[in-house]
Amino acid sequence: MKKISSLLLFLPLFLNAQDTLNVLFLGNSYTTSNNLPVLIENLAATNNQVLIHDKNTPGGHQLIQHASNATSISKIYSNNWDYVVLQEQSQKPSFPPAQVEADVYPYARQLDSMIVDNDSCTETVFYMTWGRENGDQANCASYPPLCTYEGMQDRLRTSYLEMTVDNNAICAPVGSAWWAARINNPTLSLYTADESHPNINGSYLAACVFYGTLFRESPVGNSFISTLSQTDAQFLQQMAHNAVFDSLETWNIGAFDLNTAFSYSDLGGYEISFSNESTNHDQCTWDFGDGNQSTAANPTHTYAAAGFYTVSLNCQNGCENETLIQQIEVSDPFSLPENSEEISVIYLPYNQQIKVDFKGEHSALLFNIRGQLIEQMNGFDYSYFSTESLSPGAYIVQVNGRAVKFILP
Repeated sequence: MKKISSLLLFLPLFLNAQDTLNVLFLGNSYTTSNNLPVLIENLAATNNQVLIHDKNTPGGHQLIQHASNATSISKIYSNNWDYVVLQEQSQKPSFPPAQVEADVYPYARQLDSMIVDNDSCTETVFYMTWGRENGDQANCASYPPLCTYEGMQDRLRTSYLEMTVDNNAICAPVGSAWWAARINNPTLSLYTADESHPNINGSYLAACVFYGTLFRESPVGNSFISTLSQTDAQFLQQMAHNAVFDSLETWNIGAFDLNTAFSYSDLGGYEISFSNESTNHDQCTWDFGDGNQSTAANPTHTYAAAGFYTVSLNCQNGCENETLIQQIEVSDPFSLPENSEEISVIYLPYNQQIKVDFKGEHSALLFNIRGQLIEQMNGFDYSYFSTESLSPGAYIVQVNGRAVKFILP
């Protein structure tokens, strides 16, 4: 999926949403019923999102027919789509596995190959449909799983997931949401009188599933309810949300999206270790917010001073470009006084020494800002550290367990 370059604040984002999508629907009357693409478009519009779509959906059309349909092929090659949705004829994926393997899967692969050939950034989406209200009685005798809705739905789910995995594609789990809706509200009809096609309730449920699948946002609370009652619309929105977002990994939703993320840890001494947790990227560039950059995978960067820095990580692949921004705090590793009543540290530039004044017998240690021991002196009242080999900056002087910070100019 192609994304416009985006600037993201560091927030607990689940998936990255997109405002405008170009989608082609190749299916049949299940897609045409109640104008499913327009229902999705209306759901998106209420959130200031845009669905630009086209379709070829002749009644009863199968994938084998779309694979040789001049209109379908022309439409695939007509645009750089974000998604192309493929829907098989309502019964075929529920047939015996060997028959589906021979009559369905090869044409799913053929269509997916065309889609990728046109634009490698386009993602194929398989539209998992639903079982007939009382099963497929016409084929029940020859294949008993089709005798019930549950048996038919189980076969549809299995076949659509096979196509999804086989083609590194995405599944829009309309059938799974349909099953949940039937279980949780059996009095709410989803079918027309033919016990196969969706009524407006069924199409609205499908639209909510597609909205979640394509736009990566929950349909729950969406103000577009078509001709449904508020109660029914809210119920179907929730069923769609549950089906999509409870099983994202199962449906491959987001599996191929560029996702930019990083974490960091303070190593002390103004040194920060960064960890790139992004996925599906080809290259990434760090900007540490102090004028320095890096293309290392997991860099460690030393800042000149404590403070707040705006760090950005830009990641790209052949399809997407995304920048994540996070403000980090570089802490002073030693929140210490520069002198104390007991310890006085003075720089003596004329003889290149640091004079430590501590009354009585003592052990004095000199550390750099990273906590590394440089020198240790034992003295009485006074100790002296040479500065000949020291660079300007912050140091720590520790005397008998007490410590102060010293800045060498």
